[in-house]
Amino acid sequence: MTKKQLYAHPGWESCTFEGAEMSTLLLGLKSTFREKLEWLEEAETLVLNLQASRRPRKATRPRHRA
Repeated sequence: MTKKQLYAHPGWESCTFEGAEMSTLLLGLKSTFREKLEWLEEAETLVLNLQASRRPRKATRPRHRA
């Protein structure tokens, strides 16, 4: 793929740091307050689930003493 073909792609700017940052800012401007709150709640749920999965799990069956 040549450089000319790469820049002809309509979404190439989103693949750079500055382009990704601009896309995020534009998405924030287009989103409603409610959508932003829902996104934050989903992100918080994801973080809590990841933290819970890192904790060592306790044995589910009690050990029988002989």
